[in-house]
Amino acid sequence: MKTRRFTRLVSLILALALTCCMAALAEDAAPSQAEGTYYVFTDTGEDLNVRSTPGGEIVGTLPYGTQVSCLTNEGGNGWASIEFTCDMPGSGMGTYTCYISSRYLRKTEPPADPASLRLSALTSDTGSLAEINAEFLSAVRAEPHTVTVRPTRASGFVNLRWAPTENSELMATYTSGYELVVLKVMDRWLQVEDPVTGDVGFINKAYVSD
Repeated sequence: MKTRRFTRLVSLILALALTCCMAALAEDAAPSQAEGTYYVFTDTGEDLNVRSTPGGEIVGTLPYGTQVSCLTNEGGNGWASIEFTCDMPGSGMGTYTCYISSRYLRKTEPPADPASLRLSALTSDTGSLAEINAEFLSAVRAEPHTVTVRPTRASGFVNLRWAPTENSELMATYTSGYELVVLKVMDRWLQVEDPVTGDVGFINKAYVSD
Protein backbone atom coordinates (compact mmCIF):
# COMPACT_ATOMS: atom_id res chain seq x y z
CA MET A 1 0.00 0.00 0.00
CA LYS A 2 2.80 2.42 0.91
CA THR A 3 4.62 1.59 -2.30
CA ARG A 4 1.48 2.31 -4.34
CA ARG A 5 0.96 5.68 -2.60
CA PHE A 6 4.60 6.58 -3.15
CA THR A 7 4.30 5.69 -6.83
CA ARG A 8 1.20 7.88 -7.19
CA LEU A 9 2.95 10.77 -5.43
CA VAL A 10 5.97 10.51 -7.73
CA SER A 11 3.67 10.39 -10.79
CA LEU A 12 1.85 13.48 -9.59
CA ILE A 13 5.10 15.39 -9.07
CA LEU A 14 6.36 14.40 -12.51
CA ALA A 15 3.05 15.44 -14.11
CA LEU A 16 3.21 18.85 -12.43
CA ALA A 17 6.82 19.34 -13.50
CA LEU A 18 5.96 18.40 -17.08
CA THR A 19 3.05 20.86 -17.08
CA CYS A 20 5.29 23.69 -15.85
CA CYS A 21 7.92 22.91 -18.51
CA MET A 22 5.29 22.89 -21.28
CA ALA A 23 3.91 26.22 -20.07
CA ALA A 24 7.39 27.76 -20.05
CA LEU A 25 8.08 26.47 -23.56
CA ALA A 26 4.73 27.81 -24.79
CA GLU A 27 5.52 31.20 -23.28
CA ASP A 28 8.90 31.26 -25.04
CA ALA A 29 7.31 30.21 -28.33
CA ALA A 30 4.52 32.79 -28.18
CA PRO A 31 5.93 36.28 -27.48
CA SER A 32 3.64 39.19 -26.73
CA GLN A 33 1.51 40.35 -29.64
CA ALA A 34 3.57 42.41 -32.11
CA GLU A 35 6.28 43.24 -29.59
CA GLY A 36 9.33 44.95 -31.05
CA THR A 37 10.84 48.26 -32.09
CA TYR A 38 8.73 51.00 -33.66
CA TYR A 39 8.98 54.72 -34.46
CA VAL A 40 6.59 57.50 -33.44
CA PHE A 41 5.00 58.84 -36.63
CA THR A 42 2.33 61.53 -36.11
CA ASP A 43 1.26 62.96 -39.45
CA THR A 44 1.52 66.54 -38.11
CA GLY A 45 4.92 66.07 -36.47
CA GLU A 46 3.46 66.59 -33.00
CA ASP A 47 4.44 64.65 -29.88
CA LEU A 48 2.61 61.40 -29.08
CA ASN A 49 0.81 61.23 -25.73
CA VAL A 50 1.77 58.50 -23.27
CA ARG A 51 -1.11 57.36 -21.05
CA SER A 52 -1.36 55.54 -17.74
CA THR A 53 -3.94 53.11 -19.19
CA PRO A 54 -5.44 52.68 -22.69
CA GLY A 55 -7.29 55.96 -23.21
CA GLY A 56 -6.43 57.05 -19.68
CA GLU A 57 -4.61 59.99 -18.09
CA ILE A 58 -1.68 61.53 -19.99
CA VAL A 59 1.58 61.00 -18.07
CA GLY A 60 4.07 62.22 -20.68
CA THR A 61 4.85 62.51 -24.40
CA LEU A 62 7.19 61.02 -27.00
CA PRO A 63 8.60 63.31 -29.73
CA TYR A 64 7.98 62.60 -33.41
CA GLY A 65 10.51 60.06 -34.71
CA THR A 66 11.31 58.56 -31.30
CA GLN A 67 12.28 54.89 -31.41
CA VAL A 68 10.29 52.88 -28.87
CA SER A 69 10.40 49.28 -27.73
CA CYS A 70 6.84 47.94 -27.43
CA LEU A 71 5.93 45.14 -25.06
CA THR A 72 2.70 44.62 -27.03
CA ASN A 73 1.13 46.35 -30.01
CA GLU A 74 -2.49 45.73 -31.01
CA GLY A 75 -2.08 47.60 -34.32
CA GLY A 76 -4.82 49.51 -36.16
CA ASN A 77 -6.69 51.78 -33.79
CA GLY A 78 -5.55 49.84 -30.73
CA TRP A 79 -2.90 50.46 -28.11
CA ALA A 80 0.74 49.56 -27.57
CA SER A 81 2.35 49.09 -24.16
CA ILE A 82 5.82 50.40 -23.29
CA GLU A 83 8.05 50.85 -20.26
CA PHE A 84 8.00 54.58 -19.46
CA THR A 85 9.59 56.62 -16.69
CA CYS A 86 7.25 59.31 -15.36
CA ASP A 87 5.62 60.82 -12.30
CA MET A 88 2.60 58.50 -12.15
CA PRO A 89 -0.41 60.05 -10.36
CA GLY A 90 -0.90 58.31 -7.04
CA SER A 91 2.36 56.34 -7.31
CA GLY A 92 5.17 58.86 -7.78
CA MET A 93 8.25 58.86 -9.98
CA GLY A 94 9.23 55.51 -11.42
CA THR A 95 9.18 53.26 -14.47
CA TYR A 96 5.75 51.89 -15.34
CA THR A 97 3.94 50.01 -18.10
CA CYS A 98 2.18 52.78 -20.02
CA TYR A 99 0.27 53.02 -23.28
CA ILE A 100 0.50 54.83 -26.62
CA SER A 101 -1.79 54.76 -29.65
CA SER A 102 -0.81 52.06 -32.17
CA ARG A 103 -2.10 54.30 -34.94
CA TYR A 104 0.99 56.50 -34.69
CA LEU A 105 3.63 53.78 -34.80
CA ARG A 106 5.62 52.65 -37.85
CA LYS A 107 8.25 49.95 -38.35
CA THR A 108 10.42 52.20 -40.52
CA GLU A 109 12.01 55.46 -39.45
CA PRO A 110 9.80 58.38 -40.57
CA PRO A 111 11.03 61.33 -42.64
CA ALA A 112 12.43 64.31 -40.76
CA ASP A 113 9.57 66.45 -42.11
CA PRO A 114 6.17 64.67 -42.03
CA ALA A 115 4.78 67.19 -44.53
CA SER A 116 7.18 65.84 -47.17
CA LEU A 117 5.48 62.45 -47.06
CA ARG A 118 2.06 64.00 -47.58
CA LEU A 119 3.30 66.09 -50.47
CA SER A 120 4.96 63.16 -52.22
CA ALA A 121 1.81 61.07 -51.79
CA LEU A 122 -0.43 63.77 -53.21
CA THR A 123 1.81 64.50 -56.18
CA SER A 124 2.61 60.87 -57.02
CA ASP A 125 -0.48 60.90 -59.23
CA THR A 126 -0.81 63.91 -61.56
CA GLY A 127 -4.56 63.81 -61.16
CA SER A 128 -4.53 63.89 -57.37
CA LEU A 129 -4.42 67.66 -56.84
CA ALA A 130 -7.13 68.27 -59.44
CA GLU A 131 -9.20 65.53 -57.83
CA ILE A 132 -8.83 67.10 -54.38
CA ASN A 133 -9.75 70.56 -55.67
CA ALA A 134 -12.84 69.19 -57.38
CA GLU A 135 -13.93 67.41 -54.21
CA PHE A 136 -13.42 70.48 -52.01
CA LEU A 137 -15.39 72.63 -54.47
CA SER A 138 -18.29 70.18 -54.26
CA ALA A 139 -18.33 70.22 -50.44
CA VAL A 140 -21.62 71.08 -48.73
CA ARG A 141 -21.87 71.55 -44.98
CA ALA A 142 -24.10 68.85 -43.53
CA GLU A 143 -26.32 68.74 -40.50
CA PRO A 144 -24.18 66.47 -38.29
CA HIS A 145 -25.48 62.92 -38.51
CA THR A 146 -24.15 59.41 -38.00
CA VAL A 147 -23.15 56.95 -40.72
CA THR A 148 -22.00 53.35 -40.32
CA VAL A 149 -18.86 51.89 -41.87
CA ARG A 150 -19.65 49.17 -44.45
CA PRO A 151 -16.57 47.56 -46.07
CA THR A 152 -17.05 45.43 -49.18
CA ARG A 153 -16.15 42.31 -47.18
CA ALA A 154 -17.40 41.43 -43.72
CA SER A 155 -13.81 40.89 -42.58
CA GLY A 156 -12.52 44.03 -44.32
CA PHE A 157 -11.95 47.60 -43.19
CA VAL A 158 -12.36 51.18 -44.43
CA ASN A 159 -9.71 53.92 -44.34
CA LEU A 160 -9.97 57.42 -42.91
CA ARG A 161 -7.66 59.72 -44.88
CA TRP A 162 -6.09 63.15 -44.45
CA ALA A 163 -7.47 64.44 -47.78
CA PRO A 164 -10.27 63.27 -50.14
CA THR A 165 -8.07 61.08 -52.33
CA GLU A 166 -6.80 57.51 -52.17
CA ASN A 167 -3.20 58.80 -52.30
CA SER A 168 -3.36 60.84 -49.09
CA GLU A 169 -2.00 59.90 -45.69
CA LEU A 170 -3.89 57.16 -43.83
CA MET A 171 -5.18 58.38 -40.45
CA ALA A 172 -7.15 55.38 -39.17
CA THR A 173 -8.92 52.19 -40.24
CA TYR A 174 -12.39 51.04 -39.23
CA THR A 175 -14.12 47.69 -39.30
CA SER A 176 -17.76 47.08 -40.19
CA GLY A 177 -20.31 48.70 -37.89
CA TYR A 178 -18.15 51.57 -36.60
CA GLU A 179 -20.07 54.87 -36.47
CA LEU A 180 -18.74 58.24 -37.67
CA VAL A 181 -20.27 61.73 -37.63
CA VAL A 182 -20.64 63.45 -41.02
CA LEU A 183 -19.54 67.11 -41.16
CA LYS A 184 -19.49 67.79 -44.93
CA VAL A 185 -20.75 65.96 -48.01
CA MET A 186 -18.81 65.89 -51.30
CA ASP A 187 -19.24 64.19 -54.66
CA ARG A 188 -17.34 61.03 -53.71
CA TRP A 189 -16.19 61.65 -50.15
CA LEU A 190 -17.47 62.61 -46.73
CA GLN A 191 -15.66 64.72 -44.18
CA VAL A 192 -16.27 62.89 -40.91
CA GLU A 193 -15.33 63.01 -37.25
CA ASP A 194 -14.50 60.01 -35.10
CA PRO A 195 -16.64 60.58 -31.96
CA VAL A 196 -14.23 58.50 -29.85
CA THR A 197 -10.84 59.97 -30.84
CA GLY A 198 -11.97 63.36 -32.20
CA ASP A 199 -10.04 62.76 -35.45
CA VAL A 200 -11.46 64.58 -38.50
CA GLY A 201 -10.71 63.20 -41.96
CA PHE A 202 -12.23 61.91 -45.17
CA ILE A 203 -13.89 58.61 -46.02
CA ASN A 204 -15.18 57.32 -49.36
CA LYS A 205 -18.99 57.49 -49.55
CA ALA A 206 -19.10 54.04 -51.15
CA TYR A 207 -18.09 52.40 -47.87
CA VAL A 208 -20.64 53.88 -45.44
CA SER A 209 -24.38 53.67 -45.01
CA ASP A 210 -26.94 55.84 -43.20
